[in-house]
Amino acid sequence: MPIRQQLASAVSNALATVSAPGPLDPATGPATGPALSVDPQDVQLERPARREHGDWSTNVALVTAKRAGTTPRKLAESLVAVLAADPPPHTRSVEIAGPGFVNFHLDDGWLHDALAELLAAGQDGYARPDVGHGERVQIEFISANPTGPIHVGNGWWGSYGDALARVLQRAGYVVSREYYVNDTGGQIRRLGESLLARHRGDEVPEGGYQGEYVAQLAAAYDGPDDDVTTAGRWAAGHILDMIKATLASVGIVFDEWYSQASIEESGAVDETIALLAERGLVFEEDGATWFRATELGDSRDRVLRKSNGDATYLAGDLAYHRDKFLVRGFDRVIDVFGADHHGQVASLRAGVEALGVEADRLEIKLGQMVSLVDGDEAVKMGKRAGNAVPLDSLVSDIGPDATRILSLMTSLDQATTFDLASAREQSVENPVFYVQMASARIGGVARKAVERGVRRAPVEAVDLTLLVHERELDLIRCLEELPEVVATAAIDRAPTKVTTWVRRLAGCFHGFYHDCPILADDVDPQRAQARLWLVEGARIGLTIGLDLLGVSAPESM
Repeated sequence: MPIRQQLASAVSNALATVSAPGPLDPATGPATGPALSVDPQDVQLERPARREHGDWSTNVALVTAKRAGTTPRKLAESLVAVLAADPPPHTRSVEIAGPGFVNFHLDDGWLHDALAELLAAGQDGYARPDVGHGERVQIEFISANPTGPIHVGNGWWGSYGDALARVLQRAGYVVSREYYVNDTGGQIRRLGESLLARHRGDEVPEGGYQGEYVAQLAAAYDGPDDDVTTAGRWAAGHILDMIKATLASVGIVFDEWYSQASIEESGAVDETIALLAERGLVFEEDGATWFRATELGDSRDRVLRKSNGDATYLAGDLAYHRDKFLVRGFDRVIDVFGADHHGQVASLRAGVEALGVEADRLEIKLGQMVSLVDGDEAVKMGKRAGNAVPLDSLVSDIGPDATRILSLMTSLDQATTFDLASAREQSVENPVFYVQMASARIGGVARKAVERGVRRAPVEAVDLTLLVHERELDLIRCLEELPEVVATAAIDRAPTKVTTWVRRLAGCFHGFYHDCPILADDVDPQRAQARLWLVEGARIGLTIGLDLLGVSAPESM
């Protein structure tokens, strides 16, 4: 059992033995009330920021003192007395800190146990906290219009959506990745107009698409030259194939490519508007059909169908989300949008709630602006003018792994600037190089062991308690945190927490590698065996972490 669970159980049992004072009797003093009861799962345990404060700390006395009818400090004193009399495994001492924190100082054995648990679970079994309990989640992300090759501006947050899916899957969710293909409407007609103009040798109309890819598609087009919708959809289909190939180059593969045209052509939009009308949430005004969004928290009512009969983007989006929740039956939907979609959030949430779906089942994540610079030169990000930086170009420049890690370095909701010149450097200042060098060093240890004819003995025959160097213990501490990191990243929808952990693990491994020789001639063979198993533990942890980010773990560089 992980040490955290053991400590939580011990604290829970200690609380059960501490009696809460009852009403005061003038003759006999305070009566004895019922014992406190706190489920072990509700006992919060954290690692103190400073090592001298212990290995683990709980605030349980602060959160239960009022119920106990005493002060946090006094309750903590009672807890410490009980815990000291019957200490949990590996406990050297228990002390009170501040207003009532209870701190545990443990011996190194808990870390050796943690390493053994990691090695027993292996790459497939370690760090799989079941926080999702099989909940079916759909993540829709990127969904860039298929009117041009995917570029850095609309593809950057693809790494976030894919990494979030990987984290949620490892944390017990059943995940589906979806790309909503906007293959209808005005932008498809403009694409068709642009393609046909190039096909005829004319100038592209104002507001059309200017990129060289349009000229290349026009040269291959053999359809009717007077139907902009047919031409636009033909071009969009070919562009979509390009987008799929680009995303696959950075490890992003979708389970579903969902066509907007299919929603409109199926009659789902009319059905959705009719359903809202049945619930009294639709009215007619000035020849248009409106949604009473203000009744559900939006700032104003919204048009669903214009006076000319065309459905609005919102109407299509509500039909699409009705399909997600009520037809395909997802328990939860996470939409990853750009910051420019901020104005659509309230109306979409109101519409989903109007369809009878609990509001908290729809999560909308907004990615803030990302800017790229190359040294002192800003990188342009626009599409229609044809001067955007294709994602293909970025991947070719710095590689798929660097593209993934750089886009997962900061939180989704933070505007960020990245310097491509720094990403190309092969130095410890480059986080991609720094992390993958740790993986390469792990591979190097394995190769060196083979060269020397050294094999790892079965782990049960190896004395892991020989790992006592501070660098060794720091590395195990970091590895022991991974299950919690995965759980927190899943709950917070924050795969960047895995990025932070992977970088910290790389630092711990580099320190261990520098200060703790493994296969040197003067290293005791038994200690060498323990260190070889620690290297294997680091390999398991680093491989899991990098895989969650969609990044490779190279055995050499």
